[in-house]
Amino acid sequence: MNLVEGRRGQPVPVGPVKVGAGNPLALIAGPCVIEGEDFTLQIAERIQAICRRAGVPLIFKASYDKANRSSGRSFRGPGPEEGLRILTKVRGAIGLPVTTDVHGVSEVAAAADAVDLLQIPAFLCRQTDLLVAAAKTGRPMNVKKGQFLAPQDVKNIVEKVVGAGNPHLMLTERGSTFGYHNLVVDMRALPILRSFGCPVVFDATHSVQLPGGAGTASSGQREFVAPLARAAVAVGVDALFLEVHPDPDRAPSDGPNMIPLEALPPLLEALRRVREAVGDGT
Repeated sequence: MNLVEGRRGQPVPVGPVKVGAGNPLALIAGPCVIEGEDFTLQIAERIQAICRRAGVPLIFKASYDKANRSSGRSFRGPGPEEGLRILTKVRGAIGLPVTTDVHGVSEVAAAADAVDLLQIPAFLCRQTDLLVAAAKTGRPMNVKKGQFLAPQDVKNIVEKVVGAGNPHLMLTERGSTFGYHNLVVDMRALPILRSFGCPVVFDATHSVQLPGGAGTASSGQREFVAPLARAAVAVGVDALFLEVHPDPDRAPSDGPNMIPLEALPPLLEALRRVREAVGDGT
């Protein structure tokens, strides 16, 4: 039985936020990595205030462990135990739904107890055991399409997750490898991903990453975040993924492709106008 053909686009419930199926364009946003409790709570509150003014549903994102780093000396974050404690505090004290990456089967149960949405990193999108373990928790999932994967091949990911009994799946486009230290975005991938019956997210900040471009770290071209985000909304997506930071150039991870927090309000306004002009692409 084909588990993808005939699937109807249903919204994915992430806490109080419903993603897809004609619901408002949602935002998944936060810093690349948890840099401590005070910092995380403060930036969550600031993003929440910006999104409230813009009328944009928000899911807060921060990673407790950046397991995929160019150098073994790079900052990785506080680890699962402390990171999940901080995300639980964001969820309870600030009232935001939260998401984070999981990297192995052993992490899945604890993460599912602490967050509203389990995210599968792009490099792990084909790890069957990880996908099935995450699916069996019943938590909504967001799987990032690997930089190495054709969009048509994501159908196999959908079959793994849905076949494990979890229909609440979102798919994220984040660019494709194009030579050394470079990614490109093929906007044709967005309607292809949507054809599998899942809400589609566009990761505008990782799409401008230059993997390994700084030697011991990735570089990036944040000047292209806004135009790519506008283009993706024009094509039709259900949510945007943006990593933001008060001072990206001093961030310990992914600074060159994160956008400054102050750039978020005008970008959301531009995306609102695009969405109003073209609709949601369904």
